[in-house]
Amino acid sequence: MEAEKKNYYEVLEISTNASPQEIENAYVRAKNAYSGDSVALYSLMTKDECDSVLQQVEEAYSIIGFPEKRREYDRLRGFNQSGFVVNYSMPNPTPQGSNTFENRPKETIQYEDFGSNLIEAKVSKLTAQKKFNLEFEESVEFEKMISDCTDYTGPFLKKIREYKNVSMERMAEMTRISKTHLTALENEDLPKLPADVYVRGYVYQYAKVLKLNPDIVATSYLLHFKKLKNQK
Repeated sequence: MEAEKKNYYEVLEISTNASPQEIENAYVRAKNAYSGDSVALYSLMTKDECDSVLQQVEEAYSIIGFPEKRREYDRLRGFNQSGFVVNYSMPNPTPQGSNTFENRPKETIQYEDFGSNLIEAKVSKLTAQKKFNLEFEESVEFEKMISDCTDYTGPFLKKIREYKNVSMERMAEMTRISKTHLTALENEDLPKLPADVYVRGYVYQYAKVLKLNPDIVATSYLLHFKKLKNQK
């Protein structure tokens, strides 16, 4: 069935290792982005398209937003099977006031590393900062070009990526988007890109990695993307 083929994590634009709070935040963000109150969005997508996306968002959240359903969905799709296994079980009861690992809030997903003890799913702030830290020589002139930009095109995004010293390999790793799709985004290779809603999601993640405003960049790129399609 078509519903079984959908990747609900991609619908909500999150990774398969997302925490319950990240799933909740993504759900709210998607609802706000594609709601009827978003005037800017209606210049890019029809009401029917927005309603279709919202339906997919609701469907996705109804599954991965609930631990038991998410566990079964992950099992059927084969997610979280390399390196870590998600443990969705309820925490064991302990005396009131105890600060043991088992007594922590049930919202915290735990992971079991093969051959090791249980470790917390949350990566330390130091590790996260190191992974997403950008090291580059800042250019006042180029920073002004970025801040003044109102039309984010593929080639300009590529310039920003190279300016911020992010290789295509690293971008693919941090966004969990294939290099093929990332290259197509930068080259504006329309035949190699998926449906508009997924293009927006890809650009959103791309912008987050580069420390840009993801909503502005994704909306701008999608508008440019639709103009290119209409010229074909």
